[in-house]
Amino acid sequence: MFKKIGIFLQMIKFEHTVFALPFAFMGALLGSMVMSGSLPSWRDIGWIIIAMFGARSAAMGLNRLIDRVSDAKNPRTAGRAIPAGLLKVGEVIAFIAFSFFLLFWAAFKLNPLSAKLLPIAVFLLVFYSFTKRFTWACHLILGLTIALAPLGGWVAVTGKVDWTAMVFYFTIVFWTAGFDVIYSCQDVEFDRKEGLQSIPVRFGVAGALKIAKVFHILTGLGFISLLFLAHLSWWYITGMVIAYIILFYEHHIVSPNDLSRLQTAFFTMNGVLSIVVFSFTLIDLVVQTYK
Repeated sequence: MFKKIGIFLQMIKFEHTVFALPFAFMGALLGSMVMSGSLPSWRDIGWIIIAMFGARSAAMGLNRLIDRVSDAKNPRTAGRAIPAGLLKVGEVIAFIAFSFFLLFWAAFKLNPLSAKLLPIAVFLLVFYSFTKRFTWACHLILGLTIALAPLGGWVAVTGKVDWTAMVFYFTIVFWTAGFDVIYSCQDVEFDRKEGLQSIPVRFGVAGALKIAKVFHILTGLGFISLLFLAHLSWWYITGMVIAYIILFYEHHIVSPNDLSRLQTAFFTMNGVLSIVVFSFTLIDLVVQTYK
């Protein structure tokens, strides 16, 4: 049983939760402080964790299920659970159904708006996995999907959506789209052969890396906007500056002629960025609360 659980966690890349979960917590923190001037309750944090696990597990399970044929053809992905025969299609479908159950359960436990927004969330979670088949803008669709984490965290504790929440949402949209463009550069030849769409396929690796830089510049502008909209201070600024350094380094170590450090740019740097921004935001808000 434990071996099977490990295979499921490997299938959904559980370690990649570090990308979105810190920003979900940050959305909850900002929303609670902006709306009520207090930190979110542990009850809300618990349901946010369950909702995040359900949403991300369902999305990754769907992606692996829908892409199983192309994954089997790609040497980089042929070892994934379904094409490698480690999991059966029926098992993955049951896993997806259970994951959606967790998402729905948590959303209804949080507040009415969380429940009302479920159709949008489910649509994006399902729709994204098909987008690479017909549009090079698939990276932006992924961004719109992943950024539901901070927006969901905000809605979970406030039951509302305002301009600050939307600025944070689109900040994470462009951050996600940017690093996904970089990551997809490694599959450009395979994607062309299979007729799959992406920004690297449409604009070439060099053009794609330039577009990724533009996306991350927009991310940087979004972080600056949050500084003023959420009335943050020097602790947040420190985390924001570190995030800028990380983004600069991420683009510095990847070039059209050298993608050898792409995994570092994709996983390590972005995982560190999300934790850093959340941690310094948390310190900022705790200091403001108890000073």
